[in-house]
Amino acid sequence: MRRLLVGLTAVSVLAAATACGSSDDSGGSDGSGSWGTTEVEVGLIPIVDVAPLYLGQKKGFFEKQGLKLSFSSAQGGAAIVPGVVSGQFEFGFSNMTSLLIAQSNDVPVKAVANGIASTGEVGKDFEALTVKGDSPIRSPKELAGKKVAINTLKNINETAVRASVRKAGGDPDEVELVELAFDQMPAALDAGRIDAAMVVEPALATVKSQGGREIASPMIDVAPDLTVAMYFTSAKYAKEQPEAVKKFQAATAESLAYADAHPDEVREIVTTYTKIPADVLAKVTLPKWPAEPNRAGVEELARLGEADGLFRRAPDLDELLP
Repeated sequence: MRRLLVGLTAVSVLAAATACGSSDDSGGSDGSGSWGTTEVEVGLIPIVDVAPLYLGQKKGFFEKQGLKLSFSSAQGGAAIVPGVVSGQFEFGFSNMTSLLIAQSNDVPVKAVANGIASTGEVGKDFEALTVKGDSPIRSPKELAGKKVAINTLKNINETAVRASVRKAGGDPDEVELVELAFDQMPAALDAGRIDAAMVVEPALATVKSQGGREIASPMIDVAPDLTVAMYFTSAKYAKEQPEAVKKFQAATAESLAYADAHPDEVREIVTTYTKIPADVLAKVTLPKWPAEPNRAGVEELARLGEADGLFRRAPDLDELLP
């Protein structure tokens, strides 16, 4: 939490330095590539989850709404939240726990469009808790005293791993959680530097290609059809540029629907912003991209996060969700 609060404090410092770099016009030439086109920067994680935005940009869905997107990469939602609030990005992609933590700390964020959801099928999800093929570990209950990698501490993957351990009858407080980027997890697992890894695609496909095994589907252990992440903006931008937000929502909704209906095109577009080998990409399990978030699942995430002490106060879902 100390690290989170430091990052959130930095937001106020960053705001003055970066505000001049954001688009503040939803229709004119100021901040636009041409009259009537608004340029917006979106903070993303370079994983399969965000393929709909790249696909929507390619298909012209955002251009049709008068938006031109540019993308910036970050390791996780915890890093993207300060960037959006400071004005470095107009929109961002974040897991729900990062948004819940921000909201509970009075950081002015507003979810505006759905991101991704679990497939709801155990063993066939886009994420998994994995171990090396020859590991003796067969259940999350056996992770006591073991080193388990997650992409960021005190976040959705920690909540999910703890849920799986708890569901299997283990004590999540006995698990040693370590922070590691998703793309570094397969090599670390294969080399034995960690005992288990909470991975998402495409790292999951890489782990499987190395002979790794799944021992749980943690997102599903949190809630069936869990809304894992959403696109969001700052409360300030939402208030000052409501038309730009509406356009982003409309284009994103079209992009999500198109991605859900065209998995082959999703796999193809992923090759443009990741370095996934074609043979691995063909085996990637895609998430679901529903039009609306699953509120019941978000409520369970909030409950678990509160139980684990992630929040300064209970987050206000009515204030956060669209």
